[in-house]
Amino acid sequence: MTSRIGPYRVSAYNTSRHSENKMHDDTVAKRYGFSGGLVPGVDVMAYMMHLPVAKWGRAFLERGLIEARFVKPVYDGEQADVMGEESNGVLAIEVESRGDICATGTASLPSAAPSFSLSDFVEVAAVGERKPVDATSYALGKWLGAAPRTWATDAAKQYLADIRETEAIYAQEGLGHPGLLPRVMNMVLVDNAIMGPWIHVGTRMQLLSAARIGDELTARAKVIGNYDKKGHRFVELDALVVANGQTPLAHCHHTAIYQPREQVAA
Repeated sequence: MTSRIGPYRVSAYNTSRHSENKMHDDTVAKRYGFSGGLVPGVDVMAYMMHLPVAKWGRAFLERGLIEARFVKPVYDGEQADVMGEESNGVLAIEVESRGDICATGTASLPSAAPSFSLSDFVEVAAVGERKPVDATSYALGKWLGAAPRTWATDAAKQYLADIRETEAIYAQEGLGHPGLLPRVMNMVLVDNAIMGPWIHVGTRMQLLSAARIGDELTARAKVIGNYDKKGHRFVELDALVVANGQTPLAHCHHTAIYQPREQVAA
């Protein structure tokens, strides 16, 4: 038996318009074949997380599994419809905007969160001096870290507004939104090299514990993929996102195009 959930409607907002990643800038993004600056994939994934949290509540934040793949861009100011269809305990999720399917994924609620040992993930600092990205920046087997980041009271509140989140559980229970965790994964890439325009294309995330507002978040990431596909250069990370240096929050498989193929004008 299947049941449909949604649509959950979001007025998409480009939170990274002024970021170092110029794929979120209208002029630069057009050189890569897009209509304008891209709404970050991590924010589209945050939109998607609304459905399983609305369905399973805090239990999903403590042990939920979600996977998202971004197939077409979502643009600033456009309506994004997040729709779900549940079958046999798995929630299939799609994000549609401008008549296109822009993201697909699944979410589920395992009976228990798997156990991960901090000692299995090497803790390293981000590089002291970033250099322009090259093939050695994300060498296979290399361990990468990210500078610690927090989203305390005002920042956490602003983040919820930016991603248009309407669930009350975060403010009521003092919890951090799980959309912050793939943001930390992005920071692993940013903190270790100076990149040009780049694109987050997908994340699989097993939540292990609910984050608290104001937690200091870091990641311990190993490069497990670095390859060329259709002229794009991809990197894949396997990582543990950690709160306050001691609490595993999520096990993540994070994929990005760190050197996209530029479109050639006719």
